Amino acid sequence: MSLRILRQNDTPVTPAPSDGAVCQANSRGCGGCLVRHLAICAALPVSKAHAMESLADDARLKAGEALVREGEPRRGVFTVTKGALRRIRLLPDGRRLVAGFLMPGDFIGFSGTSHYKHTIEAITDSTLCEFSMADMRSLCHDHPELERELLERACVELDATRGNLMALARLNPMERLAGFLVDMAQRRRRQGQDDSEVILPMTRTDIADYLGLTVETVSRSFTRLRQEGSIATDDPHHVRLLNRTRLDALAEARA
Repeated sequence: MSLRILRQNDTPVTPAPSDGAVCQANSRGCGGCLVRHLAICAALPVSKAHAMESLADDARLKAGEALVREGEPRRGVFTVTKGALRRIRLLPDGRRLVAGFLMPGDFIGFSGTSHYKHTIEAITDSTLCEFSMADMRSLCHDHPELERELLERACVELDATRGNLMALARLNPMERLAGFLVDMAQRRRRQGQDDSEVILPMTRTDIADYLGLTVETVSRSFTRLRQEGSIATDDPHHVRLLNRTRLDALAEARA
């Protein structure tokens, strides 16, 4: 497993520039984190954040490196503070399933299993706050509001998973893609960024494997949305949402 950990007493490493939200090196601490309002630590007032900060390590990944691999013993929990990652699983016949994308503020956390069920890979250079399972359990014991936040996030993730399963079962390709773009726009809004544009760090193959489509079908769906004036694409990774009403209507077919 390719993973570099920056311990609290190591020399801080300056993060690579990014157009997304960035958690600065530990020299600035939790108070300087630009994604704190999105992360589980937002459940704690800043005055109590030192309890988490003292236990945190920085995990730094280059694009393509794995944070964890499917089948490995579960060793910790993470909050994404910079970059983007994908959660994948290989099916018995060798096909790849992308189970989701992880962005700044997302939590990779508790599970009832002792081993990881997915491989998690960095799509771009990424940084995460890491806690051991024992430390996180201790924090939840000492700060019940943190445990409540984890439960709420687990419920939100479960609802999102159910919604995605429904989309795979009943929606056509344009509806699936529109729903994906709307979800990405909502992430942008939560980050305090302009949601009339979405940034797609992942590849078209990643999107296809997530939506249960072929790459060719995803490309055709992008083309159809462009032709009808719903979106514009300056390049494969930047999509402007021109007709949000139309996209929302397509996405709402998931409900």
